[in-house]
Amino acid sequence: MTEVQIDGIGEAVYALATELVRQMPRDMSLTSVATLSTLVRNGPRRVTELAASEGVAQPSMTALVTALERDGLVSRHADPRDKRAALVTVTDAGRDLVARRRRLGAELVTSTLDELSDDERSALADAVGALRRVREIRAAHREDAVTARR
Repeated sequence: MTEVQIDGIGEAVYALATELVRQMPRDMSLTSVATLSTLVRNGPRRVTELAASEGVAQPSMTALVTALERDGLVSRHADPRDKRAALVTVTDAGRDLVARRRRLGAELVTSTLDELSDDERSALADAVGALRRVREIRAAHREDAVTARR
């Protein structure tokens, strides 16, 4: 595969992701949704870990967690390994919100698939495994960066 083809894949996936983000409801900031998704995917985290993971300053994450807690989407509990620290945990309501947004995002894509040819849909089906793997790799890189900051 040529560098031009690889660049084309990157540009196409990024453009699709950008378009999907634009079409999602604006009822919550991207950082709030990303934080909830991180908690769903990775389990309880300290505020400092969430700040590093989402690329925001710790005071900003503290304010965001406070707002999410007020809305019943997360809760804070003492860290059993360090009673001075708190762990942020996603609540059932937060988990449900993330699941609804994921379904909506998937529906945005699937509602368009009938406008593609059979060959185009087949090519996308063949790429699903690779796309999932790309996402896993990017998430692992983000987690590695968080771990390195500790």
